[in-house]
Amino acid sequence: MKIKLGPADFAEKEMRGYEVGKRSLCVARINGRYKGLDDWCNHAGCLLSGGRLEGNMVVCPCHEVGFDMDTGKNETSPGVCDDQPTVELEVDADGELVVELPEKDL
Repeated sequence: MKIKLGPADFAEKEMRGYEVGKRSLCVARINGRYKGLDDWCNHAGCLLSGGRLEGNMVVCPCHEVGFDMDTGKNETSPGVCDDQPTVELEVDADGELVVELPEKDL
């Protein structure tokens, strides 16, 4: 199911968190593209959207674990926690940021 998150008005390298149904999403604009993954770090439950971007990687504010924004892969500490699930994002004709989530997540 497609859900509108709001205006696609991020500055380059801006990151925001969204609550959508049962999911928390971390969304960032990197090199003009919108990318997203689960916001709750699976290591200790910290919000990735409160962290920082380093290139294409979001770094968790609690324990410095870095996740690739395209794949969700744990790039810095593979033995510490799992990869993060990613989501597909698009900008619709009205300039709204849209995420597609399965019905079970709503």
